[in-house]
Order: sequence, then structure tokens, then C-alpha cells
Amino acid sequence: MPTRQGWTIAFGGLAFIVTGRVLGSLELFLVGATLLALVLLCSMYVGLTRLRIDVTRELHPPRVHAGSPSRVDLRVENIGRRRTPVLGLRDAVSGTRGANLLVGPLATGEVERAAYRLPTDKRGILEIGPLRVVLTDPFTISRVTMTASGVSELTVYPHIDTLTPVPLTTGNDPMAGAEHPNALGRSGEDFYALRQYQVGDDLRRVHWASTAKHDELMVRQDELPWQGRATVLADIRAAANTPASLELVISAAASVVTASARRQDLVRLLTTDGSDSGFAAGHAHVESIMEHLASVEASHDAAFRRVIARAARSSTGGALIAIVATMASQEIEQLARLRQRFGSVTIVQFDPSSWNPHAPAPADSARSNVLRVTANKPFAELWNGAMRRTRQRPSRDKFVPDPAYDPRTSTDEPFDPFSRRAGMPR
Repeated sequence: MPTRQGWTIAFGGLAFIVTGRVLGSLELFLVGATLLALVLLCSMYVGLTRLRIDVTRELHPPRVHAGSPSRVDLRVENIGRRRTPVLGLRDAVSGTRGANLLVGPLATGEVERAAYRLPTDKRGILEIGPLRVVLTDPFTISRVTMTASGVSELTVYPHIDTLTPVPLTTGNDPMAGAEHPNALGRSGEDFYALRQYQVGDDLRRVHWASTAKHDELMVRQDELPWQGRATVLADIRAAANTPASLELVISAAASVVTASARRQDLVRLLTTDGSDSGFAAGHAHVESIMEHLASVEASHDAAFRRVIARAARSSTGGALIAIVATMASQEIEQLARLRQRFGSVTIVQFDPSSWNPHAPAPADSARSNVLRVTANKPFAELWNGAMRRTRQRPSRDKFVPDPAYDPRTSTDEPFDPFSRRAGMPR
């Protein structure tokens, strides 16, 4: 297929031929014929050249956090019997102009390697490819493009700050860690209750006095240790965020999740678009959360009250960390009142000055339960300082489950989570 330069030469040759014919000039006619013959010969050269090459692409690594380096390694091998001409490699990268590389002539069996870096300054899913091999003639008049490799994806996770985990809080663990045995010991040290013997129980834990009294084997059950748990609530409503503030909220949520998971806590991510990861521990759970945060976008149909109601209904204690940007004071109060259902509630609010350098400096906030991130108080510094102060003073927050509350009788219809009918003590 002729290139732009090839089409220009072809049209020029036709113009010379027509002009030479009209004016009766043999010289102009020969120049035009020569130019057309050159285009024809170059097209035949490119069309008759047979390439037998093996091209592979590898991403190192295929998943990174924003700001971390990632590169593409290309390997080109000549598996044909003839020496290859100069080849061009064009690899498309979403959001950029792509990568263009030149590979010199390769002898039979020779391998050439090339590499280029990928833009990882923003979270998201980058599509790399398809990789195309471009063969041109020495005059770049004609070219042939062949697809050598398909599409690969690079997942760019949100930026992560090094944070101190939220302090452990007490709470009600109905499963007693049974769903996550790798994160807990087999038993605690405190006596919890007696129960009937089951096949497989350790006979050394049989309580013989109770066995003689009840005329059946009774086993001593020790209390399982309380495992830390953290619920991270991220406000991603389009009405409450700008593109810049949304990135800060998502990065902060990812940082808190990573800090809690590093301590092997049970982690749960809630977002105002209705997404709920559920409680779990381990690398696979954290990676699935990061995958979600890498591609999440601002939601236009989010219901804040519905998410608050879900958090209240499904709470079994632990820590709640709400990360918000622009939010009304009434909504801040609703988040703060969730302390009735959680062992602790921490609200992180990003002030406009944290993402807009032209925003006015905020006044000092009188709320003691809100960590307000500003341009002068970055998130990581503000969070770590607040967590250190929290650890230095004894916690007075004790989670007391409401015996009248039964999540099985709850519905998904919107309701006031702070009313007495919802089981919320005032």
C-alpha cells in the first residue's frame, strides 16, 4: 500500500505525463513515467517480501500502583531463511500516541530485544496493542502492515501511602473467625463455654466433671481471639466530587485498606455506588479491592442514605473509616452517629485546598471526629499523627450489640438507620 509520500509521487508522475502529452515534451513524459515506475517497483518489492518472524510482548509487572515503573519488553526473532529488512514496530497504548521502534536487519535465527516504559502516573486500565510490524521500501514509498501480537492490559492501582493501621476495637464476631482460619489461632486462652463433644474434638479438652453431671461428653471451648476488622466507606458520588478529589478519595481508601490488610485484619470496602466487597482477609481479597478501585468512576445514581443504612444493618463492630470530599454537615452527622454501631468511627474529609491550589485556606474545624485534609496537612501525615494520638490514650468506645436488631428481618428499602425502629439506640 503506498504511503503518503508514495501517493504524492504517483500523482506527480501522472501530472508530468499529462503535461508532457499536452505540451508535446518528451522529457516531461519520461519523468512522469519514471516516477510511476518507481512507485510500481517499490510496491512489488514490499508485496513480494515474505517475513517469517516471531514477536512476543511481556509486561513487567502487569499490575502496579500509580507512580511505580512498568515497562514492555519486546522480543523479535527471525525464523525465516532470509535476512530481514529494517522493520518498524508500532505498539498502541491507550491514552498516548503509542510506541514506535525500529529493528535493524536480522539474520536467520537472530534475536533482537527492545523495551519501552508505560505511563503509570494515573490509575486505570491501560490497553497495550495490537502490536503491528511495518515493512517499507528504502524510499518509504510503499508499506505493508502486519499484526504480530494481540492486546495486553496493564492494571494501574491507586497510589498508596504508608499508613499506621487503625487501632483495634472490640466488637461482636458472630463467626468467631471460622471463615478465616489462617488469620486466627485455633483457640484463645480464656474459657468461653462448654458444649457437647463432636467427632474430631481433642479428647484432652473433655471436661470430666460436667460429663459426669450431664451423662454425655462435654468439651471445654476456649474463646477465639477477636480479629481486627475495618470497614472503609468511600464517597464516589459525582455530585460530591471533582475528578481531582475523586482520585484523592480513592487513593486514601486504597491506603487504609492496605494498612489494615498488612496487619491481617478483616477488611471491607463500601462505596456509595452500592459496591460491597464483604469482610475477608488475605492477598486475593485485597487484590480484588484494588482491581475495583483501579477502574471505579464517579457515580451519578448513588444513594448516600441507602449506603449508610446498609453499613448500620450489617455492622458487627470494628472500625469504620469514611473517606469523603465535599459533604454536607448533616451527612457528616449521620456518619458520626454510626458510632452506635461500630467500635470507632473516623471521618476523613478532603478540603478543596487539598486538590485546588487556588482554593482559599479553610478555617479551623471544630469537629474532633473529622480529619480534615488540606494543602498544609497532607493525608498521610494527618492520618499517622491522629492514629498515634489515639493509641496513646485508652479507648472508651465499647461496642454493645443491640439484642433487638436482627439483620435477617431487614429489607433493602430506604429507611432512617438512626430511628428506634431500625434498632439504633439514641
